[in-house]
Amino acid sequence: MNVSASSVPAARASQPAIENDPRWAMVVARDRRADGSFYYSVATTGVYCRPSCPSRLARPANVRFHATAADAERAGFRPCRRCRPTQPSLEQQHAALIAGVCRVIDASETAPSLATLAKRAGLSPYHFHRVFKAVTGVTPKAYAAGRRSARVRRALESGASRVTDAIYDAGFNSGGRFYEASDTVLGMTPTAYRAGGANAEIRFAVGECSLGAILVAQSAKGVCAILLGDDPAALVRELQDRFPRATLVGGDAAFERSIAQIVGFVERPSQGLDLPLDIRGTAFQQRVWQALRKIPAGSTASYTEIARRIGMPTGARAVAQACSANPIAVAIPCHRVVSRDGSLSGYRWGVERKKRLIEKEQGARS
Repeated sequence: MNVSASSVPAARASQPAIENDPRWAMVVARDRRADGSFYYSVATTGVYCRPSCPSRLARPANVRFHATAADAERAGFRPCRRCRPTQPSLEQQHAALIAGVCRVIDASETAPSLATLAKRAGLSPYHFHRVFKAVTGVTPKAYAAGRRSARVRRALESGASRVTDAIYDAGFNSGGRFYEASDTVLGMTPTAYRAGGANAEIRFAVGECSLGAILVAQSAKGVCAILLGDDPAALVRELQDRFPRATLVGGDAAFERSIAQIVGFVERPSQGLDLPLDIRGTAFQQRVWQALRKIPAGSTASYTEIARRIGMPTGARAVAQACSANPIAVAIPCHRVVSRDGSLSGYRWGVERKKRLIEKEQGARS
């Protein structure tokens, strides 16, 4: 093989530029998250690949990057037969597959078995279970239970069914099983939930802090809401909307001490907060909220990082939705979750409050 003397220095000169390019690090890591954001071609093979291609790693001197597959083909490269860059990524294929399975679960009166769902997906039960959890963040059993619970909530809210009928119509084979989990699913008994919390007593108090108005509400189980805003009356209305027929009572002296503790935590994050919480949400939301509580004060994590921590690497958007549904500000620190580029993104109680909370925590840590 004859190589001109002038070509070798040129290749070597280009190598450091490729190795210092952040896209090369993604290729070396075979990072599936980068798929679709760019493609790379290899001069010695004449093919182009997606970043996650499992083929043997090329020499950096032979690599070029392309914004799109069309750009790579215009440059004279053909698609790799192994990673098939012109076809949907494996994650996209899995997402579409699991979306179809979820529709089957949603439409079923009773939860289909794992074997039935795996056969529908064309996968072995073991592989299907892993793929389903990677895409949705929960197991097929937990997803089905969540959908059944949602049907119970809708039926109870509509008032169209007896409690027992609502439980069985939602696909629960045993009323006893649902009652065992009703505190986690509904935050109260099914009868009380259907009555809009009529048999529940919610203590609340409204105070002021450096972030504006703050409302703290507590059920018999623990703090069930911490709301922030500019208008105290609007916060009370929001609490009433969450518990339309509950008995809302002003807090006594002991409860006033709880709100003082929370206000103190907002102002001085270093002192910590240790209060019982009444956390109500879907199985997925609770997994996200649990992950949020593990982020140290003064630190932040991206939605993508949280998605990875709960075993759902492609679920950043779902994580963001769970953060926006969080009714317990500060104690479940959704303010510590930021965009992948470090920007603050959205916050249920306003981006400016999010910024100030983070600044307070980082200032207390330094």
